Amino acid sequence: MRVNLTVNGRPRTADDVWEGESLLYVLRERLGLPGAKNACEQGECGSCTVRLDGDLVCACLVAAGQAEGADVTTVEGLAEADGTLAPVQRAFLDAGAVQCGFCTPGLLMVADDLLASHSNPTDGDIREALSGNLCRCTGYEKILDAVRLAAARADGTAPR
Repeated sequence: MRVNLTVNGRPRTADDVWEGESLLYVLRERLGLPGAKNACEQGECGSCTVRLDGDLVCACLVAAGQAEGADVTTVEGLAEADGTLAPVQRAFLDAGAVQCGFCTPGLLMVADDLLASHSNPTDGDIREALSGNLCRCTGYEKILDAVRLAAARADGTAPR
């Protein structure tokens, strides 16, 4: 089957999609967007988190056909067209929140979504938002620092 969707603001088409194929597989293997990671394939780790029509989803749990006509944003779509990193991406780098990088795309998607709806999230808000994302390298403190930094930069209380 053919799947037509908009990915990171651009119309895209994937041909010869098997009906049981996941959106994650289509994004990574058919459309060449490796940002979302294939880790658990059960929606438990959050490494494959993308926005599907504005809602966060685990792309491993979405059948590709369900994305027909949908608007998908991947971690690659957070940056500006000229390659300038999104504020949350810059904050993750500056706070040292990136280790092996496997979980980072999902964490970035969730953090960006949180900051879009909560300009000044509490630590509880941040922990709740990130609760569906597993990181095996860190104790999460640097990740929390990164989200706090991105929020503080957005409201002008931290230098850029």
